[in-house]
Formats: sequence, structure tokens, C-alpha cells
Amino acid sequence: MLKSINHIGIAVKNLDASIETFRKIFSFNEIHRETVESQKVEIASFKVGDLLIELTAATEETSPISKFIEKRGEGIHHIAFETDDVSEELERLSGKGIQLINKSATDGAHDMQIAFLHPKSTFGVLIELCQKKYDYKL
Repeated sequence: MLKSINHIGIAVKNLDASIETFRKIFSFNEIHRETVESQKVEIASFKVGDLLIELTAATEETSPISKFIEKRGEGIHHIAFETDDVSEELERLSGKGIQLINKSATDGAHDMQIAFLHPKSTFGVLIELCQKKYDYKL
């Protein structure tokens, strides 16, 4: 079962510049930076209330984020929903005719297991499912 929104992913070209812009808006002090080699991205995330905002920049031209920015420009990339079991959710949603990008979970930022639903099945919205491996702190 999907429990709540875990984070909103924003595709950016320049991670450092975007951090400074969002710091002006939200006045955050703590930020988490991480490279996710399997996704070819570097992320910077910060909390706004209970919600995590994840700024995502490509580390390679072949990154899905690079391709996204090339097609659509910078902006909201995905909404991530937390679940206790990504594999179970993928099976459930596939059974209901939802097209999957990932047939199984893969490693993501914040030591989470993640998988994406295809936006063709979700009215153009890229949805990420995420499952905590363990509780993390920003």
C-alpha cells in the first residue's frame, strides 16, 4: 500500500546553483548530497516541513535526467510515494494494467529501494515508489 509522499524530485542542470536558489526560498540549513551511480545522477535534498525536496542533476549525458531536461527543461521530474514493499506494489499495479519502467526495485538515494511507473499510464506524471531499507536522517 502507498503510504505517503516521500519526496518531490526536481531536475536541474546545475546542482550548486539550484541549491542556492532553493536555500533563498526555504531557508534550510541542512542538506544531504549523494551520487547515485546506477541512475547517473547527483542529488541534493532538504526538508520542507515533513517533505523532502530532491534536486537531481545528471552526472552523464546518458542519464535519464539529462534526457528529461533536454526534452522538457528543468522542473518537477517526479513524485515519490513511500511503501513498505516496492516489489509487492509493482506486482499489484502491473496486475491492474499500470505500465512499469522498472519491473523490480533498484537502489536509490537515501539507501532506499526504488522503482518507477511509466508516465504513459499516469497521465504524464512520473511516479516513483520507494521503500526505506532502514530509517535515515537528513
